[in-house]
Amino acid sequence: MSEQIPANEPAINRPPVTADVAPPTTSAESGSGQIRIGGLRIQTATLRAYTLVFALALIWIVFHYKTGGTFLRSDNLSNLLLQTAVTGILAVGMLMIIVAGQIDLSVGSVLGLAGAVAAMVQGWGLIPALAAAIIVGLVIGALQGTLVAYANIPAFIVTLGGMLAWGQNGLTLGLMKGTSIRLTLPGFQAIGLSYVAPSIGMGMAILAILFIAWLKLSRNRARRQHNLPVAGMGTTVARIVLPSVLILAFIYVMNLQGGIPISVFIMLIVALVGAFLTQNTTFGRYLYAIGGNPDAARLSGINLRRRLLMTFCIMGALTGVAAIVQNGIQGSATMRAGNNLELNAIAACVIGGTSLMGGRGTVFGAILGALIMQSLDNGMSLLNFDVYIQSIVKGTVLVAAVGIDMLGRRRA
Repeated sequence: MSEQIPANEPAINRPPVTADVAPPTTSAESGSGQIRIGGLRIQTATLRAYTLVFALALIWIVFHYKTGGTFLRSDNLSNLLLQTAVTGILAVGMLMIIVAGQIDLSVGSVLGLAGAVAAMVQGWGLIPALAAAIIVGLVIGALQGTLVAYANIPAFIVTLGGMLAWGQNGLTLGLMKGTSIRLTLPGFQAIGLSYVAPSIGMGMAILAILFIAWLKLSRNRARRQHNLPVAGMGTTVARIVLPSVLILAFIYVMNLQGGIPISVFIMLIVALVGAFLTQNTTFGRYLYAIGGNPDAARLSGINLRRRLLMTFCIMGALTGVAAIVQNGIQGSATMRAGNNLELNAIAACVIGGTSLMGGRGTVFGAILGALIMQSLDNGMSLLNFDVYIQSIVKGTVLVAAVGIDMLGRRRA
């Protein structure tokens, strides 16, 4: 008699993923489907991207009107992006984790621990202090990734334990003894307080535009080589021109304030690298395959364990980078530095169109989601909303984003 396999458990010995408790991802769910609006058929991924942009624009217009023109001033936009930097960096790593069908609840605690270690060793010099934060994040990511990938312990349990072990009531408390550690290195403080020179920012904008054009054209070329549908010339040009205009407008506004904050510059570099990894490399395609249908991915020859371990290591390293940025912005390492940041990163991904079932999401959407969340925070703070109202509004937006996503999937 054959052995009965318990419900919601994989039929083979492999790491569990979110897809085990949901049907395999369909084409519509993975973003390759279409939605009919009147006589038009629109790619669901394209519709999500435009919806996010329009939602962000609407939020900005409403807050600009309600604050009497304060919200869209260059100084407030610079402050808004500075506030988004840490969540944006974490959201890039969290996107990869969720796309692969996993979750990481420990990133806030790991950020606090990495920031504490960096501040404690700053007497060794700037480079050792920065490296210490990244190494701490990388080691913890490797440890948790090993438990998920090779011990088959669900990521929810592993990272929940990590949240308790590494955080303000765990190892961070033991190291800091309930105190804050002030940054004394000028270079460390500059990460949060200084700006990239306007000329350098404009040069980087040109490089970013060339990079985007190369990504779109190389993607079209690769699809053509594999006899897959390719976007028309007009669509391709629009996909290059629209982000290029936004980049140039962004640089212009930031230069009015003295340049791009270094923290924001770091977030943009992380986002570009993350977009390249997820959209233009074999590693990225494997992540979507693993999250969408892990058994099919395994049968196609993908090493699930190694890829999941690599993903948790990337998340850990990016958490270390985010800790450096957080320390620089605050000017010190504090016990509560990473408080609730894991929830902010997850919310940014979900609002940005990432499916918690795995197999779907983009870095562009995750960054936009982080910006939407922070715009709500910034605008309501300018309007002196009570803290509890801000939390209610953000929670409502998060639930609405998931509800709209589910509705879109049913229509697809």
